[in-house]
Amino acid sequence: KMATQPQQPPQLHLAELTAVQFIDIWKHFDVDGNGYIEGKELENFFSELENARRGAGMDPSHATFKEKMKEFMASFDKNSDGRIEMSELAQILPTEENFLICFREFVGSSSEFMAAWRKYDTDRSGYIESNELKGFLSDLLKKANRNYEDKKLNEYTQTILNMFDLNGDGKLGLSEMARLLPVQENFLLKFQGIRLTVKEFDSIFTFYDQDGNGCIDEQELDALLKDLCDKS
Repeated sequence: KMATQPQQPPQLHLAELTAVQFIDIWKHFDVDGNGYIEGKELENFFSELENARRGAGMDPSHATFKEKMKEFMASFDKNSDGRIEMSELAQILPTEENFLICFREFVGSSSEFMAAWRKYDTDRSGYIESNELKGFLSDLLKKANRNYEDKKLNEYTQTILNMFDLNGDGKLGLSEMARLLPVQENFLLKFQGIRLTVKEFDSIFTFYDQDGNGCIDEQELDALLKDLCDKS
């Protein structure tokens, strides 16, 4: 194997990636850090992937390039939004017993994810502190019937921190962590792009707050989420 030179992009042709290498690759291509590889980033990624796999890249302006990229996206862009997200990339790149893939396959439901989340986000702030993250991951992996030795768990915890704690405040947000869920299961993604005026918000809130106590309890919230998911 060639020695990795720091100025080169992360090696896409390795037979197996560790979680850390996976994140290096993610960060290398998600240049603007918005959680997606899209537009020009996507062209760069596909070009380098082709290069790594076939030993020869292709000119992005070439018609064949666009055609091949279309086929590639048809296979891996599961929610057909024209961009690659972290969980989709986890399926493209061969990764060692990858915790991301493990999450997708075994912690495949929003309800399991939320049950583990609530245990740690005790003040319901939508964040868990980084020092609680190890316990959170450990709980999720137990649900998945996966046993990891402590060393691996520490590596995964550190990797998740590198991934999501972009502003270095030692907290991890629910909406960011939920990116680990499979696309079709990820109810939080369904909220993205919804913009409401105050008036619209109030009328929706009133509609679901059936007992009029100013709070939406669990049953009322279930109704709201069910309607939202059906609508999506």
